[in-house]
Amino acid sequence: MPAVDLATSPLRELNGALHALSPDTNATHWTVTNPRGQHNIAVGLDAPVEIEVEGHVGYYCAGMNKQARVTVRGNAGQGLAENMMSGRVHVTGDASQAAGASGNGGLLVIDGNASARCGISMKGIDIVVKGSVGHLSAFMAQAGNLVVLGDAGEALGDSIYEARLYVRGSVASLGADCIEKPLRDEHKAELKRLLDEAGIDGVDVSEFKRYGSARTLYHFHIDNVGSY
Repeated sequence: MPAVDLATSPLRELNGALHALSPDTNATHWTVTNPRGQHNIAVGLDAPVEIEVEGHVGYYCAGMNKQARVTVRGNAGQGLAENMMSGRVHVTGDASQAAGASGNGGLLVIDGNASARCGISMKGIDIVVKGSVGHLSAFMAQAGNLVVLGDAGEALGDSIYEARLYVRGSVASLGADCIEKPLRDEHKAELKRLLDEAGIDGVDVSEFKRYGSARTLYHFHIDNVGSY
């Protein structure tokens, strides 16, 4: 099991070694210590490996992730798992702005809270936040699921397309073209699957509300000009 101490090893060397891994590598479990809030840790991975980061990370940790399972035992800065394609990213603390932005696939789990714009422009990623999310979360969200066990800030789902939002707590306000929708049996099953994948037990899925697009802004209409 490779162990890298970022107090003594350059981050560039760590990322270079991770990028050089082949799909059939035997070095499948890495431990990274002393991250000290550095940016771009474990970005651009494309191998079925597990990375454990012991401490807080800065911007864009696990960005563009494919296949890998990345665990951060601490807090994460802006752009966590940005443009994630597949795999799993798990943060045991809080995440700053734009967590999971533009994510195309995979699962992002945040044990704490996520700041503003969580899931902005998401395109297929699944995001589960055990705490609350800030304002403008799921802005222009196109596909995927955002599950929030806590509360959501203002303008949730502003200009949303076809992503599905599930919030257990209160919502400060809904953004343009975002409305509450019925929570049918198929949505409860989907929600249960996401909670199971995130390792969350004992939660009644009927306590959630579902939000999505009213589909009134798909095409420009002069009557809606004030909403664009």
